[in-house]
Amino acid sequence: MKNIFKIILSYLLISFNSYVLAEDNNNKNILKIGVFAPLSGELKNLGQTILYSVNLALHDIGSDKIKIYPKNFSNNKKEISKICQEFINEEIKIIIGPLEFKSLKELNKCSGLIFLSLSNMDSDINENVIMMGINLESQLIAIQKFINKNKKKKTIILYPDNEYAKHIEKKIKLENFKGKKIFKYSNDPEILTSQIEKITNYKRRKINLNSRIKKLEDSEDPKDIKELNFLKQKHTLGKVNFDSVVIIDFGSGLKSILTSLAYTDVPEEEILILTANQWFDNSILSESSIKKFYFPSISLKNFNKFNKRFFETYNYKPNEIGILAYDSLGLIYYLWKNNIKMNSAENLNFKREIKGKIGNFQISNNKVIQKLKIYKLEEGNFIQSKL
Repeated sequence: MKNIFKIILSYLLISFNSYVLAEDNNNKNILKIGVFAPLSGELKNLGQTILYSVNLALHDIGSDKIKIYPKNFSNNKKEISKICQEFINEEIKIIIGPLEFKSLKELNKCSGLIFLSLSNMDSDINENVIMMGINLESQLIAIQKFINKNKKKKTIILYPDNEYAKHIEKKIKLENFKGKKIFKYSNDPEILTSQIEKITNYKRRKINLNSRIKKLEDSEDPKDIKELNFLKQKHTLGKVNFDSVVIIDFGSGLKSILTSLAYTDVPEEEILILTANQWFDNSILSESSIKKFYFPSISLKNFNKFNKRFFETYNYKPNEIGILAYDSLGLIYYLWKNNIKMNSAENLNFKREIKGKIGNFQISNNKVIQKLKIYKLEEGNFIQSKL
């Protein structure tokens, strides 16, 4: 498989370079686009996915006026100035990449260039960077609309105590979640369980259940016997003091929270449970603790189509970053085709709505604001919500 990757990657680089050599007589009508990605080292699979996705977009556009200039960035900040100078020497103004948020601050040195970063971080953005990732702001907008449509008034927001906690807190305040209680939870399983027990008033509800069972045990009334049998199937008695919960987490952290909510007997048929974008992660389909929850994401139909085509072309499943790279090239071509200036990143901030593979989006304050759909996980399937 590695040999196949090397052959395909070498072919793409040769193809891109041949485009470059063919253009020298007519530079004015050529759209030059740089690709700034890790094509070697630990992250080379991500870099390959970016490059292959750009190639798919290039094929779909079908224009011989687009020339791609890939540069290998192995996440060494010292390389950035050198690579930027190479782009400038080749008269390239706009670049897809880089991938990692930590590299972006170094791009301040690259004046005159515009970068479409595939990162989903959307704070402290450089003037010459547009953030293309599925950012938290877009997710919170979709979540808030969904909560309002479902007429939920007592929402709590849970998020992990990690390096992104302050960023999450800032975004929650900006999106004006008035009246919503927020809780930061620990990554330590024992502490987490204790925190969720407190939030859900678990101990008091457990005492209520035991007290009621004890009271009914001596009764011979058929109604009491029926209630007793019902209560013996439960873990608590009494309602929680919220009607909806938003969990800004994913992976093992999300699974721990879902398990804790199930353990503390939070009824998923009564409580609306939402999470951050899960990218249709199949591993959560087998999560048995909570069988129904909602999350904002891009178009599932387009996501599946893109992944299927990518696999058929390159014989491996792409990382989620691929569809963003595809849309980045599409966006640049759209701007160029419609004669929209690309002298600076500021030129890309316009209110016009654009339709991409991820769905409809706008660009504001140097970041893409996606119109995300709400999906639910139910009975082992991802289903788009009708609300």
